[in-house]
Amino acid sequence: MGICSLRYRISSPDLPIVEMFIDEAKIHVAAGGGGNGCVAFRREKFVPRGGPSGGDGGHGGDILLESDAHVNTLLKFRFNPEFRATRGGHGEGSNRHGKDGADNTVTLPVGTVVYDLASGEKLWDFDAPGQKVIAAKGGRGGRGNARFATSTHQAPRKAEPGTPGETRDLRLELKLLADVGLVGFPNVGKSTLISRLSAARPRIANYPFTTLAPCLGVVGLGGDRSFVMADIPGLIAGAHEGKGLGIRFLRHVERTRLLLHLIDVAEDSGRDPVEDYNVILNELASFSPAVAAKPMLLAASRIDAAGEGDSLTRLREFCAERGLSLQEISSVTGQGLEELKEAVWKRLEEIPKPGNKEIG
Repeated sequence: MGICSLRYRISSPDLPIVEMFIDEAKIHVAAGGGGNGCVAFRREKFVPRGGPSGGDGGHGGDILLESDAHVNTLLKFRFNPEFRATRGGHGEGSNRHGKDGADNTVTLPVGTVVYDLASGEKLWDFDAPGQKVIAAKGGRGGRGNARFATSTHQAPRKAEPGTPGETRDLRLELKLLADVGLVGFPNVGKSTLISRLSAARPRIANYPFTTLAPCLGVVGLGGDRSFVMADIPGLIAGAHEGKGLGIRFLRHVERTRLLLHLIDVAEDSGRDPVEDYNVILNELASFSPAVAAKPMLLAASRIDAAGEGDSLTRLREFCAERGLSLQEISSVTGQGLEELKEAVWKRLEEIPKPGNKEIG
């Protein structure tokens, strides 16, 4: 199956379709305050001095953050950025304690990193499903006057107010989890490739930057073998300076285990494949040296249109000199796609999977 539901489409009779990719959001979380303690005394027939009977206030509800594999976008936080838990009930007479406030659990996509908005400090990294943390602790309920009774002070007339719950402003940043990340210049065939290898259906057109948002697809190889591939919007020279779409989407390849670099060798492209390789590598290094150091496979794309040009030959010679593995593919004719899948799987088998860490 393919996964490509990270875009939000807005349309109206008078407006063209607009797509938004939501991978950042700011939210405000407020835990519930604790209930107040009660001042009360027993009033019963034949019990002239019943004593203090004020109950404690209930504790406020917590705000919890939990990663959910069935959530794949931060879109909902754009329209509902505030999350509150209920406060605790106040204490009552006859030693009745107030009801604890209900917790509020906020579900996040797997791959979400949570930062403190004010300080920028990284708080939690949800890199596996089912991870849960308390983002804001509920207030403590106040003690009623029954809790203050002693042998020398048998009729206390004081009670504690509940403490307020914690509040925080958080910034959420989504980094997609995928085994393979597709990188390369615009219009080198990344979207066509992922549409041929998986059930994902990204926009495909004959102009630059048709991919405006990352797209995930599950690639099957038969049996129980499969891997997740991410199509990342194209890069150009100067992307790290904000040119083109910039590098804002490169955060989505930070978690990938393998990069698949597509290089266009079509005769009509007018591009130098070696220069393209060096430019993309430089943009990756400008974004993050760790990303540039990731294992990488090269694929010569659009070989069906290579013709008599020397682009493919030049790229072959360059890879042979550098000891780089090169796969030659055509997403249009299907040539080399099965070999590419097997080469990717073989390389992934050599790369250890990162272990899931505990959330602190």
